[in-house]
Amino acid sequence: MLFISNTDTQLPSDVPHGLERYTDRHEIARGGNGLLESGFDVIIGRTVVIKTLLPEYRLDRKHRRRLLREARVTAQLPHPVTVPVYEIGEDRNDGIFYTMKRISGENFFDVIRKIAQKNESTIQAYPTKRRLEVLHDVCHALSFAHARGVIHRDVKPENIYVGNFGEVTLLDWGSAKVWGQSYYDQAEPNPDRKPIRSSQTEPEEPVQHGEEPFRMEALTPAQQVIGTPTYMSPEQIANRNVDERSDVFSAGVCLYEALAIAEPFRGVDQSDTFDNICSRSPTPPSERSPERDIPKLADAIFARATAKQVAARYQTMREFNEELEKLIALY
Repeated sequence: MLFISNTDTQLPSDVPHGLERYTDRHEIARGGNGLLESGFDVIIGRTVVIKTLLPEYRLDRKHRRRLLREARVTAQLPHPVTVPVYEIGEDRNDGIFYTMKRISGENFFDVIRKIAQKNESTIQAYPTKRRLEVLHDVCHALSFAHARGVIHRDVKPENIYVGNFGEVTLLDWGSAKVWGQSYYDQAEPNPDRKPIRSSQTEPEEPVQHGEEPFRMEALTPAQQVIGTPTYMSPEQIANRNVDERSDVFSAGVCLYEALAIAEPFRGVDQSDTFDNICSRSPTPPSERSPERDIPKLADAIFARATAKQVAARYQTMREFNEELEKLIALY
């Protein structure tokens, strides 16, 4: 235990280098190429999260660049709904790393899943208005990032955390696009690219929704795809240039799920899901979940946010968020 009265005597005589300053390290999670650990900073006296590359990627120049870029992008977006970065460094054993604030609370993905499973405590803790407020906070952070030339590109409930005191955090800026980025950070060509419906007046085939109210199995994207299939915009799928309106599309999908507790575009597999996003029309949320008394305004907001053509969407996240405020006012 660290007490204010004896902080001076508890400081080490020699300041350790790299990851040596972090004790009690243990794994929290791992992804395709990264590792998250919890560790205690003996210099400052706090628990942090440490992100490193998995051993097989630590010497890979491309992966090192991407981790460093993720750390710098996150560090340069100081906002109440983003994670503070504490340190970026190089360790002689674990390679490049960065540390950030340890987030506690509940993943918004799990919140929606529990509501789908009729978990009474979660239903009471997260009524519709509260779920909309969480998304509203996330969109504020996205608007802040867009003003600084950063597009998230992977907005989804799984990257949103709600803290023990109601604080909201948008995580994982590893897929972010920064204006002026180098070719090293671009997606590779997608051989399965789908055509985007060319006209708003062109009739759409309806999405064939599954029977289950909210199937939570993850659709893993192909290696060359940046983003998560069920939340990607048509232009992401087609490997076209993306801007903040792509994040608007993903936020619109999150809105549908937060309201209807159902997924608007999920198909039987990734290819079918991409077809749904690019050329088919989902059932409006009020019709998909009539028992939830979803206002028609929500249908209109979702439809505009997820328009196939970027010119037909909300042109800024701020504009989308202003519509969310009108929706929240109805609850």
